[in-house]
Amino acid sequence: MNINLQLAMQDFISAQSLDGKEISRFTPEDFRLGVQWLVAQNEHNLAQALAEAGLSLYPGSEDILAISSLLAMTREDWPLAIELLEDLIEVQKEQVQPMTYQMLARSLACNLDLAQAHAVLDHALSIWPEDQVLQEEKDTLILSSSVIAADSKTH
Repeated sequence: MNINLQLAMQDFISAQSLDGKEISRFTPEDFRLGVQWLVAQNEHNLAQALAEAGLSLYPGSEDILAISSLLAMTREDWPLAIELLEDLIEVQKEQVQPMTYQMLARSLACNLDLAQAHAVLDHALSIWPEDQVLQEEKDTLILSSSVIAADSKTH
């Protein structure tokens, strides 16, 4: 992280607010690095505020969508994670990586939308049938679905 960005993030922590003029100078990469740095400093609420500012300035940025979706997942904000990951997939089109689909499926499962999580993994596996991580995620989801179904029958 460059020194100017680090100083801006330290000012952000001190003031607990964003300077609109200064923040508008940041690039999408700066926002990504800033969010990562704030999370490393255990400043999760400020990281969320910075991510939201980045999304408002650069709504179609892969960097900001990716880091914001990861942040939403760490905060267990599943609806937001799903929305951001779906936006990232739309932006990336045919360049989407298997991990993005895996994260979307996991977020859907955590949001208890198991059918949609299966559909996402089925789609991803149709593109990357040999991807071990996707297959393991599918196997885990199948097992989770079976446990949930069995549990609901006993209650």
